[in-house]
Order: sequence, then structure tokens, then C-alpha cells
Amino acid sequence: MNTITLAELAASIGAEVVGDSSRSVSGPASLAEAGPDEVSFLAQPRYRSQLDSTRAAAVVVAADLEVEGLREDLVLLRCEDPNAAFTRVIRAFVPAEAEPAVGVHPSAVIEAGAEVDPTASVGPLCHVAAGAKVGPRTRLVSRVSLGPHAEVGADSVLFAGVVLYERVVLGARCIVHAGSVLGSDGYGFEPSPEGWVKVPQCGTVIVEDDVEVGANVTVDRARFGATRICRGVKIDNLVHIAHNVVVGENALLVAQVGVSGSTRVGPWAILGGKVGVAGHLDIGQGARVGGGSDVFTDVPAGTDFLGSPARERMQTLRAQASARKVPKVIEDLRGLRAQNEALIARLETLEAAAGLTNQPSGDPGHGGPA
Repeated sequence: MNTITLAELAASIGAEVVGDSSRSVSGPASLAEAGPDEVSFLAQPRYRSQLDSTRAAAVVVAADLEVEGLREDLVLLRCEDPNAAFTRVIRAFVPAEAEPAVGVHPSAVIEAGAEVDPTASVGPLCHVAAGAKVGPRTRLVSRVSLGPHAEVGADSVLFAGVVLYERVVLGARCIVHAGSVLGSDGYGFEPSPEGWVKVPQCGTVIVEDDVEVGANVTVDRARFGATRICRGVKIDNLVHIAHNVVVGENALLVAQVGVSGSTRVGPWAILGGKVGVAGHLDIGQGARVGGGSDVFTDVPAGTDFLGSPARERMQTLRAQASARKVPKVIEDLRGLRAQNEALIARLETLEAAAGLTNQPSGDPGHGGPA
């Protein structure tokens, strides 16, 4: 990794140096793991105590951080947004990737009628079917398979093992990570006396520009029409998107999300890890669903939902708080029952001693006839 002075680094991220700006650093690291030639960052005030023990040469901090009492040997890079600035720090140390070889690898198969732009790179063991199109400067890394009439736009990268089924369209500047499959059949079967009958899935998948798809993601083709991933969407690893789903612009789908058929996820919505969404629902624009939630109803725009079943966040938190009290309530009820049973036993003892126990009618003890 290359080295850079703190003065140069500060200039590249728009930070003010407090301390020795001539020191050189070789890379980024966390506060806990940084060495004396590395740079770290403090994004959350609750980690401030780690500034006393970190071995980092410098730390990116907020411009309004109170510096009184901090170590004098620790160089600070003060800026408005430490988290965003540290992303630029990381980029400053990432080595430039070697330019991929333009052209088609000898082991790749390009069928007659396929169109591969001369500036594209088609790597080892790739297969481009008849009628498929590969756009300018696009890279198929290795073992990528494009079905008949599939299309990939300009400047996209498809990593090892990616599969685009027939007629799937992938836009410009997209990234699809290893093992992802776009356009497999939607999950549709109807019962019959002979068993389950497969429902034809005649639609396609359309992925618009500037979308990133994680590893081992599956996006099903529509029963008819298109399953659509709109521009700017970011999909994490191991996500499943079912047939006829529409994911709106700039939505985020975190790892292991599952979205059932014909659901619409609004622009800028965020589905946390392991969220499951039932079919034919509407997740509103800017809505946020917390990790592990199970969604069975529409989620209004701009709201935070949480839980299983998912409800408005504060409603779920109140319910969880009440649930935590249940064991104590049960314990208290058991205590009251024990006290009640003791009182009943004592009362019966007193009644017996006073001769007030129930006796059959006519018993002299109760004033009946002798």
C-alpha cells in the first residue's frame, strides 16, 4: 500500500489538520486495530474513550469535537462528516485496478447473431447467446452466461458465474457480483388432480442504470410484463426478489431480504437484513423496515416498521416492553394465589374452631330441630 502525508490526505478529504501534518500514513484501520502508521476515524461520540488507547497516527473526527483533555501526540483531521470523509480516506489507499484486456477470451463462446462491443471485455468460459448484446466498456469477468436476446448496457461489470436468462435487460454502470441469477422462473404452480401444474412465466427482468446487485442474489422473471429494479437500487448478498416485484429508485435491500410476488418497494425505502415481505403489498417511499421483521401489511411512506408481525416502530417497542413485564406479572399472580390459598386455609381453620363449618340441614350445631 502506498504512503501519504497527513497534509496531503487532509487536502484530499477536505479536513483541517490539528497536529503534525508531515507524518506519513500507509492505510486506514479501526480505532482498536490501527497501528502507528495508520489513520482511523471517530464517527460516534460513544467511542470517544478509544481515543485514549488507539495507536493510530491520526483520527478523522467531527469539526465540533471537544479537544480538551485529548492526547497531544494524536493528530486530528477535523471535518464536517467523519464517516463520509473516511470513505474518501479508504479510496486514497485503494490501488488502481489493472485495466481489463479488451476483447474476447479464446475460451469464451459468442454465438452467431450476438453483439459484443469492440471495447468490451469477455473473460474465460463466458457464453453469449444468439441475439444477446454487450455494451461498450462492459466487462464479463468469467463464466458469465447471457441468454438469448439478453442485454447489458455500457460500463457494467458482471463477476464470475453471473447468469442473465433470456431477454433480461441490465442497464449501464451496473455491478452484479458472483453467482447472481437474473431472470429465472417465478415461483408459480396451480393445483390439479394430477398434482402441481407449472404456471408459465412469460415476462422478463429489467434492471435500470447504476444498480448494484450483491453475490448470490436471485431476481425472478415476471409471470407477464417485467420484474423491475429501478435506477440506483443497491441490493446486498443473498436477496430474493420474486416475480412482478417493482423496487423503486435508490431503495436499499440488505442481506437475506425476501420480497414476495407483485409487491412494490417505494423509492428510497430501506429493508433491513432478513426482512420478509408478503406478496401484493406496497412499501411506501422512504419507509424503513427493521432487520428480521415480517411484513404482512402495507407500510406507509416515511414510516419506520419493526417486528414480527411488523408494526409501527414505537408500537412494536411498547409491545416488547410490555412483554418483558409478563414474567413478573405471572410471578406476582402466583404469589397472590399462594397468599389467597393460605388465607382460605386459615379461615377454614378458624371456622372449624368456632363451629361454623358447613353441616347438613337439621344438624343441632346450626339451630335445627333436635
